[in-house]
Amino acid sequence: MARPIWTGTLSFGLLNVPVSLMSGERKVDLQFRMLDSRDRKPIRFERVNADTGEEVPWKDIVKAYEYDKGSYVVLEEEDIRSAAPESHEAVEVETFVDAASIDPRFYEKPYLLVPAKKAEKGYVLLRETLRRTGKVGIARVVVRTREYLCAVMPHGDALVLMILRYPQELVDPEDYKLPTGSLADYRINSKETAMAEQLIASMSGDWQPEEYHDEFRERLHTLLKKRIKAKGGTTRVEEEPAPREDDATNVVDFMSLLQKSLDAKKRTPPKKTAVTAAPKKAAAKKAAVKKAAAKKATTKTATRSTSRKAG
Repeated sequence: MARPIWTGTLSFGLLNVPVSLMSGERKVDLQFRMLDSRDRKPIRFERVNADTGEEVPWKDIVKAYEYDKGSYVVLEEEDIRSAAPESHEAVEVETFVDAASIDPRFYEKPYLLVPAKKAEKGYVLLRETLRRTGKVGIARVVVRTREYLCAVMPHGDALVLMILRYPQELVDPEDYKLPTGSLADYRINSKETAMAEQLIASMSGDWQPEEYHDEFRERLHTLLKKRIKAKGGTTRVEEEPAPREDDATNVVDFMSLLQKSLDAKKRTPPKKTAVTAAPKKAAAKKAAVKKAAAKKATTKTATRSTSRKAG
């Protein structure tokens, strides 16, 4: 069973609910090690002094901030601890806001708040009140030595603590040149918007996250299993690149693209055609190869016969 990151209280007003902070995400990335290609031995990275090249033990390493090129100010562990907030075991809700008012870009990382024994009443009270009012609690929480802004929100039977980014961590869209103005400024007519809406309606469905998978990781994992089964074989699987649209021009026929998209959604090509086309092509190619080989053999025999007569 997973271990809590910390145990403390979830507080709002005068109500305190004992909770455990549990991770709300699971790391599934494949981890790789770097090896020496000559003997397949792991490579070890050492902490060395940039001037002397000597290895530096952990006890002699300090943290420093480079405030100017080549100029550093050293921070001791006591300095870092003194700057950290005092409250390490509480999620202190400061205000409640409408859930819809939070820009999705602020959400960063999920955690789960799990109530302690005999603390279910306060937990359920807050969860259901947030659900009925459409509110989320904005709080602060200290994880290890850093203080985070966070939002407490209901999700099913759980209270989720979502770490939020601070405003200064977000890039202002106005920093980039983005298209502004009305549809008419871009010569988008009512037919195009109607077809776009029709296309979106035809492609709409319920959000079912279980249907989506990290396909890159799955293909990579399959390849790794093949390599392991082959005892470290280096067979490469070549895949044909997907065809690309010609991007030599910026002129796009939106009506045509929308119509094609709608047509593609309306009809489904018969599967038999795709299945039988490949064997026919293969058979034709095989017959052509045989014909070429027979012609080559006939020419070769005739050449030998002519040479014998000449001799």
